[in-house]
Amino acid sequence: MKQITIKEAEYLSFRLAKEIMSFNEPIPDFSTRFPNKLESCIATPFQSFSGKSLYPSLLEKASILFYLMVKNHPFQNGNKRIAMTTLFVFFHKNRKWLEVNTQELYNFTIWIAQSPSKLKDETVKAIEKFLKMHIVNL
Repeated sequence: MKQITIKEAEYLSFRLAKEIMSFNEPIPDFSTRFPNKLESCIATPFQSFSGKSLYPSLLEKASILFYLMVKNHPFQNGNKRIAMTTLFVFFHKNRKWLEVNTQELYNFTIWIAQSPSKLKDETVKAIEKFLKMHIVNL
């Protein structure tokens, strides 16, 4: 399974979000991100304990990545847009894609952003279910 790197987050996810999904709120420069938050979001899906992956499947990794990118706010602005593009980059690297209506994905992302942090596990499971409904092979 291929992991997304910080360089890919900067050159692909961040720049795509900035160029394609700018809306009325600009995304600040990549260098203004909050130190170590992005790195943590990207590393967490690949953590293990006692030799066992905490997130063994592609969908589990994608779900926690998407959740953390939305909820941990690694950037000053544009976190939801960057989270969506990061998810697409991660899936593309792993020969998968999402066939989903843009508005539906946007609404789902807003729902994640507004979800109570104390319901993290339930929200991540809902993300996994949503992704499973829309994932396709490339």
